Amino acid sequence: MKVHRHLGPGLLESAYEECLCWELNRNGFSLQRQVKLPLVYEEVRLPTVYCADVVVDHSIILEIKSVETVLPVHKAQILTYLRLSGCRVGLLMNFNQPLLKNGLYRVALQV
Repeated sequence: MKVHRHLGPGLLESAYEECLCWELNRNGFSLQRQVKLPLVYEEVRLPTVYCADVVVDHSIILEIKSVETVLPVHKAQILTYLRLSGCRVGLLMNFNQPLLKNGLYRVALQV
């Protein structure tokens, strides 16, 4: 919320990612950026097919967007990342909203 309050909507995703990661690090969270997620196809591991924006504490994926409208494909994207990563919870964050709460979507992988 602090990042959005400070920057507002309209910037590139990379700007929000940079500032969000800085805040998370500053607050003691462990995180990885641009995490490569391999795809296994017929027992063959295909490297770096997908890339998650941020993985926090090896358990939560943050997918950062700066788009006019979150589409079903964006929600499908984070579900795919959850399946490939082994994480169970993700947060789709669309910073291109006047109020960030209108751009937050919690996504959980059903097991």
